[in-house]
Amino acid sequence: LPAPATLPAVRRLHTAAPRPAFAKELFLGTLRKEEVFPYPEISNEELEEINQFVGPVEKFFSEEVDSKKIDRDAKIPPETLKGLKDLGLFGMQIPEEYGGLGLSNTMYARLGEITSLDGSIAVTLAAHQAIGLKGILIAGTDEQKAKYLPRLASGEHIAAFCLTEPGSGSDAASIQTRATLSEDGKYFLLNGSKVWISNGGLANIFTVFARTEVIDKDGQLKDKITAFIVERDFGGVTHGKPEDKLGIRGSNTCEVHFENTKVPIENVIGEVGGGFKVAMNILNSGRFSMGSASAGMIKKLIEMTAEYACTRKQFNKKLSEFGLIQEKFCFMAVKAYVMESMAYLTAGMMDRPGFPDCSVEAAMVKVFSSEGAWTCVSEALQILGGLGYMKDYPYERYLRDTRILLIFEGTNEILRMYIALTGMQHAGKILTDKIKEIKKGNMGVALGEFLNKLRDMMGRKVDYGLVGDRGVVHPSLQESGKKLEENIYYFGATVRGLLSRFGKTIVDEQLVLKRVADIVINLYAMTAAISRASRSISIGLRNHDHEVLLTNIFCTEAYFKNNYAMAQLEKYADENLDDCIKKAAKQVLEKRAYTCSHPLDRTF
Repeated sequence: LPAPATLPAVRRLHTAAPRPAFAKELFLGTLRKEEVFPYPEISNEELEEINQFVGPVEKFFSEEVDSKKIDRDAKIPPETLKGLKDLGLFGMQIPEEYGGLGLSNTMYARLGEITSLDGSIAVTLAAHQAIGLKGILIAGTDEQKAKYLPRLASGEHIAAFCLTEPGSGSDAASIQTRATLSEDGKYFLLNGSKVWISNGGLANIFTVFARTEVIDKDGQLKDKITAFIVERDFGGVTHGKPEDKLGIRGSNTCEVHFENTKVPIENVIGEVGGGFKVAMNILNSGRFSMGSASAGMIKKLIEMTAEYACTRKQFNKKLSEFGLIQEKFCFMAVKAYVMESMAYLTAGMMDRPGFPDCSVEAAMVKVFSSEGAWTCVSEALQILGGLGYMKDYPYERYLRDTRILLIFEGTNEILRMYIALTGMQHAGKILTDKIKEIKKGNMGVALGEFLNKLRDMMGRKVDYGLVGDRGVVHPSLQESGKKLEENIYYFGATVRGLLSRFGKTIVDEQLVLKRVADIVINLYAMTAAISRASRSISIGLRNHDHEVLLTNIFCTEAYFKNNYAMAQLEKYADENLDDCIKKAAKQVLEKRAYTCSHPLDRTF
């Protein structure tokens, strides 16, 4: 046998069997604790490496970035963009062999905490690498990578991601842009328009999704989506004027038009007709970083706001001495801690060998963090009162910038449906297989189900091995661990009840699915916080007692919210007002107006 070729030294070689997804298993009432305990750590070498980047990037953002000017001029100055390029921030996750920094997901999340201090810059960088060039990175050929990645890593070329169209927002599968194969079969002619394209006016390289004709397995001609790498230099590429936006005003957002743009067949990403999967993989892989970015912003807000609260006096007392102000600081600290815990747990999972599917976890981080960021900025602004509302202070800009987080990279409504339905589908498949086994006469499975029901009737003691003498949770977090175990167990029972009640029609029960998603997001958040705080106290990190306190506060609140949501999901629950809500909405929408009589109206 020939000797195996020596591989170039790379940071991490992903070679292992695919791992079961942690979040999907929660829908079965299963806790795969080995996936989340102990909390992921990076090596000392990696820590040193990331800290080499952190210093210069922090210095650049504090000294060179004028966020007020970027917001006012609705443009990032060329010298600021050049500084970002010189720091390597346009190639954070591009491998070193192509001129990038080759950062892991964990390291990328760490730098995201700093780059998020300016919303416009954060979006410009994310549109470029988290989605713009990500298709080449995860599904491109070696030739495509060698041709495009070096200049994208240096920032000489900027990338954009072109999916959304005027008639196709969340429903990405309904795009109309078309790519037609030429008669000689050497290139595609691309025609269509894309809207809301971040970096659309700056980009040289576009990842574009278009309809193509594909002959199916059964010989039928079908319309399927294909992903393409399109260079501006191919011709026929134009863009509209930059959109005038509420926030992230310095980022470039515009329409991009393709008119008979000739795209060589070697510029297809993945396979012809496989573009929808490519699009979903790109979006799924980038969402987790919103957690660390939001946490970075909130930590900065806490610093700025605490300074004000500890010096401003009213009624002869500092603001910081008032209970309602203290409550806001606790709220912000808890949110920052939990979203940070979720983001780095997810990044750590994604960095493991094998090809872990963390798309549900990443979606949960995105939903939790975007909503947390929005409420925290609002609370911080409230602490400053009238000053917070003024343009002289950055709070109103943070408020405007943060609003987009709930909308882009998948709206939170769509992501809640994705989280709930992906988990329900997983549980449904496993449970259906069990029922088939029982029907076949498999007594082992039947006996297991019978014993489970019997234990429930007798008031089961839930034990997933988190707490107790051999538990993975630190004793100071035992109560939170017990609450998490109990919630997970009864969540599994709730899911089984919903599947037997609704079957396949669960797809149409959006108000039910929203609650399911909210519960499982809380379960993942509780898990991440407990795991992280357990690690911190076990290795003696400074202020670990504060982490334990924040975790216990969050877990107790989440536990009661989960219990209430599960009560609402019971059949005939008094707490459930879904039918009334739908009825009221229907009456408003039929008239397309608020339909109540005015309080000053009379009938006599």
